[in-house]
Amino acid sequence: MSNLQNALHELREKRSQAQKEVEKLSEIISGIESLNGFGTSPAISPTTGGQSKRIISAASRHKMALAQRARWASVRKQSQTSADKTPNPISIKRTMSAASRRKIAAALRARWAKIRAEKRAA
Repeated sequence: MSNLQNALHELREKRSQAQKEVEKLSEIISGIESLNGFGTSPAISPTTGGQSKRIISAASRHKMALAQRARWASVRKQSQTSADKTPNPISIKRTMSAASRRKIAAALRARWAKIRAEKRAA
């Protein structure tokens, strides 16, 4: 039992040393980032990938929403004008000859016969 306790004690010591090492590395990284002008701030979180959170006023968000609606309206307008120039693909009816239908049906029958034969063999 004492061996188990000794091993547990050693693992805890290694963990605390590793935590200290990580803290040292974090300090070094933040020092280098501050030299590059990427200084850390409380708004930066590791989940955002080092980007600070932008705070935008309600008025600015409203202006941005209006601008985006205008962009989408122009996109829809352009797509409608281009759609008017080309005929609707659904309205174009294509007919297939009886011979073509027979060929397709024969090919499907052969395909399913092959699949059934493979199932029987397995």
